[in-house]
Amino acid sequence: MKEKVLFAWSGGKDSALALHELCATGDYDITALLTTISEPYDRVSMHGVRRTLLEQQAESLGLPLKEVFISEGISKAQYESKMRDVLTEYVNAGVSDVVFGDIFLQDLRKYREDNLSKIGLKAIFPLWKRDTAELAYRFIELGFKSVITCVDSNALDQTFVGRTFNKQVLSVLTAGVDPCGENGEFHSFVYDGPIFRQKIPYTVGEVVFRENRFYYCDLEPIQNKQLAGSDVAQGTS
Repeated sequence: MKEKVLFAWSGGKDSALALHELCATGDYDITALLTTISEPYDRVSMHGVRRTLLEQQAESLGLPLKEVFISEGISKAQYESKMRDVLTEYVNAGVSDVVFGDIFLQDLRKYREDNLSKIGLKAIFPLWKRDTAELAYRFIELGFKSVITCVDSNALDQTFVGRTFNKQVLSVLTAGVDPCGENGEFHSFVYDGPIFRQKIPYTVGEVVFRENRFYYCDLEPIQNKQLAGSDVAQGTS
């Protein structure tokens, strides 16, 4: 019998690659994708992606989506309490583990494991301690397609936001920037790949600067009626 797990899903490339690696084992039953949504903006936390696109991802992946709405100014204690309540529901449904796409941040891993252990859950990290440059190239070579939706201006300039994450981008990353953005240098949205049933269509919208630090690129969903004859309807940017 397969182990029932919950997948912590950001919609970005590390999540997608971790999901691909997990599915390849054939050992797990993924109960749902778990994503935190910034309530004031109705977008994926940190990634800045519209909830509509997140839901299209889940549909294309063929997996249920559990959205957790986080209000502005929520305290750490309030956040942990809210997440504990959500996770407890899944424990009661037979889930034993939560899967994450983290690669090497030990403090973050310990934080996750400590909080999960309080309610009897374990953590799984399919990408843990793997070389991030190799992971970035593997992601691309597997046929995944993604676009950079957020960059930290302390690490990268505005020109990177809105670009397709490909080998060309990897070749020009600023020295010291992790190829997978593991230190938060950039975040992405995956719109196609081997685990998706169909591409997620979008167009690139405006770029905004928030918190005096982060550049966000708005990705606008394309409705079915707009698809015919559109060059940008296949998730190209």
